[in-house]
Amino acid sequence: MSGIRKVAVIGAGVMGSGIAAHVANAGVPVLLMDIVPEGATDRNGLAAAAIARMLKTEPAAFMTPRAAKRVEACNVEDHLGRLAEVDWIIEVVIERLDAKRALYRRIDAVRRPGTAVSSNTSTIPLDAVVDGMPESFRRDFLITHFFNPPRYMRLLELVTGPQTDPALAETVADFADRRLGKSVVRCKDRPGFIANRLGITWIQNAIAAADDLGVPVEEADAIMGRPFGIPKTGVFGLVDLVGLDLIPHTTASLRAALPPDDAFHDSYREMPLVSRLIAAGFTGRKGKGGFYRLNRTGGQKTKEAIDLASGAYRPARKADLPELKDAKGPRAVLDLPGRAGAYAWRVIGATLSYAAGLVGEASDDVAAIDEAMRLGYNWTWGPFELIDRIGGAYLADRLARDGRPVPPLLAGLDGRSFYRVENGRRQVLQPGGGYRDIVRPDGVLRLADIKLGREPLLTNGSAALWDIGDGVVCFEFTSQSNALDEQVMVLLGKTIKLVKDRYKALVVYNEGTNFSVGANLGLALFAANIAAWGEIEKLVHLGQQTYRQLKYAPFPVVSAPSGMALGGGCEILLHSDAVQAHAESYIGLVECGVGLAPAWGGCTEMLGRWQASGTLPKGPMPAVARVFETVSTATVAKSAEEARDLLFLRPDDGITMNRDRLLADAKARALSLVAGYAPPKPVPLTLPGSAGGLALRMAAEGFARRGIATKHDLVVSGELASVLSGGEADILDTLDEDAILELERDSFMRLVRTEATLDRFESVLETGRPVRN
Repeated sequence: MSGIRKVAVIGAGVMGSGIAAHVANAGVPVLLMDIVPEGATDRNGLAAAAIARMLKTEPAAFMTPRAAKRVEACNVEDHLGRLAEVDWIIEVVIERLDAKRALYRRIDAVRRPGTAVSSNTSTIPLDAVVDGMPESFRRDFLITHFFNPPRYMRLLELVTGPQTDPALAETVADFADRRLGKSVVRCKDRPGFIANRLGITWIQNAIAAADDLGVPVEEADAIMGRPFGIPKTGVFGLVDLVGLDLIPHTTASLRAALPPDDAFHDSYREMPLVSRLIAAGFTGRKGKGGFYRLNRTGGQKTKEAIDLASGAYRPARKADLPELKDAKGPRAVLDLPGRAGAYAWRVIGATLSYAAGLVGEASDDVAAIDEAMRLGYNWTWGPFELIDRIGGAYLADRLARDGRPVPPLLAGLDGRSFYRVENGRRQVLQPGGGYRDIVRPDGVLRLADIKLGREPLLTNGSAALWDIGDGVVCFEFTSQSNALDEQVMVLLGKTIKLVKDRYKALVVYNEGTNFSVGANLGLALFAANIAAWGEIEKLVHLGQQTYRQLKYAPFPVVSAPSGMALGGGCEILLHSDAVQAHAESYIGLVECGVGLAPAWGGCTEMLGRWQASGTLPKGPMPAVARVFETVSTATVAKSAEEARDLLFLRPDDGITMNRDRLLADAKARALSLVAGYAPPKPVPLTLPGSAGGLALRMAAEGFARRGIATKHDLVVSGELASVLSGGEADILDTLDEDAILELERDSFMRLVRTEATLDRFESVLETGRPVRN
């Protein structure tokens, strides 16, 4: 099998259609099939409706609407023969053995030999699903368990059988890795595999313990969330997110499949409350609510939480647990007196104990189990990384004191940790006792690995510079949320001088959740409150000059964003020679939302890009209008592909699907630019002047009359209009970068002095959103 060029997905439900959408995101055509409902006028109606639904889904299933055109609606009655066209068939039908086996017999009759066939089952072992199928089918069969939503969840659990062709399994794994952006974790053929077997155990323990100990759902989520590196949804919020109705279904499958002596059964509890909620349509966020809901009575939106004892909703309240703030680390939380510590220990003790028992059962690899939980449930630390933080001896001793079995893996630690760093390499403990190096797949380069046992070339409180080999260095933001401040600019200036003298190229990259959320608003608000206007203007000017130095440096600069790249984070991309973006990059100039206009060259660069794009009518006004529309509305691209449409990325900028491959791809792109490199030449801009600015302000006033723009929006958009149109310039004048940067700087300083802009700063810092004033 030479590669995967076309895919079929059978089953157009939420999961199947999501998988089809993500295959289409990878640029691969997909046949999406489902049954023909009785009496249907459109025989492809179920698949067609699924495609239409995904175009409206939030968060978006497609990276751009164009991707939907790669998904073809089909049905299994008329089009099953078309499976001969594809290289991979993914079954995503009901979790019933009889239904799956009947479908496999039909698939086997029409597919080409060597075509991969996989099931997305989350609980049924492979051996059971292919029982009775011919050897030729079993050779081409495997389980590929995606997590929902398939576009965003990076984990793919892969299970092969004793007869599965290893080369075919490798082809599927490589496609899932490079094209779909998945971290492929190989699991043993056991019920629930890794992530759901452990994750459902954790959820059951957490719900039962909250019920037994009288812990309100808000407190349970606060305890079970950030202190243990678990998303702030905690457990009850997570169940609402994935759907209450999925939990009993998965639990029932695991109860039926796991042997009676498995510790999973110890965590099981009949939950009549959950059954009542599901029966009444309270299935979580996709339904009328779940453990939490929004009560819209009387036109108001009031967040409510359920009382586990009575089953009645009450107003949600913030967890009153000041002791959590003082607890330093997960072990300190386990030692807290009262019900907070008791709840934490009851859940985490049982979950980590169960995880230790899965080594050799679900997987022989401790690191694989950790990877599955980090990516499948968004834990910051996998269970064994968490054990290292808590202390293996502490965990074993406390389990023993409670009279609970101590898994042999924990009992045999003998003071060792599961992970260690030796000779600059991270190693993991093997079940047999020795350590092995953690080896990354070819093409994977992690900054965290590079930093082990090394010192940065340059560093300060907000950034660091690392040598990543082959004459390339990596500039890393290290401030909170990777916000940009004076220290970032100072170190970037020093970096430019160092690279010029000693290195070939520079990559701007980090492994935070977000590339950068923009300038540090807290520092700006503090400076404004003490009227330090000179300091604010100094930082604006420093940012402008530093980014210009970056743009015209005598060596290639490649930025590699992932997550949010907003405001100043976007502007550093605009000043780079090339961008290698993770597919899930959300890029935009959002300054207008907080009451400012972009001032680190964002306006200047976007004007230049749109005027040079060749996609707009001739004349100065079309590019100005397009940039005004994008920037005044604080538009953020919802994917790297969409960022190309908005020209935050150029057409030839690269997109990497797998986050773990981003740094290696960016480094390769930087090296490809070294030979014969010459910095870009400044391009003067012809702008429409005051008449153009007036036209833009009139358009903004029209939005205000329709109730879309607020009073301060008009002030901000008026300043933006002045910058983009060239201020008082004549329509025949050309302006160089210095002139437009001066307009940006003056506009910024006028806006930052307004009370309404400072109110927006304060609102963002307190609530995460600007006030609409």
